Amino acid sequence: MSKWRKIGQNMSFLDKLFGENKKEEALPKVHWLYLEETPLDEIEKISFEKPVAIFKHSTRCSISRMALKQFENEYDVPATAMELYFLDLLAHRSLSNEVAQRFGVEHQSPQLVLIKNGKAIYDASHSDIDAEVLKQKIA
Repeated sequence: MSKWRKIGQNMSFLDKLFGENKKEEALPKVHWLYLEETPLDEIEKISFEKPVAIFKHSTRCSISRMALKQFENEYDVPATAMELYFLDLLAHRSLSNEVAQRFGVEHQSPQLVLIKNGKAIYDASHSDIDAEVLKQKIA
């Protein structure tokens, strides 16, 4: 084996190690709608037609980031079965407070709130956020 081939092999190894040769990342399974673009009156109205879930996320919190990542990895609900909204509560804290007040849940972060027929029927926070439980609740 020539010296040049060995160097090339080492560069390939370094590329892999440092991410230069990344494969395309899989597309996310979650089709997020952004809550700041939809008024709560509209969300409440939609909840009479199909379930609506709101994921409240703090972009500065590592626990929230971990809960979001786990939720996205486990999420397996067809887009037609439910509307799924993402709320950046640091950018929209007053809207987050309005969600808590309107639907009668205690504000937490991260938090998942499921709304049917205008009422919160399920909410979970932190490590209790579970995509499989959500799927069972909307069935």
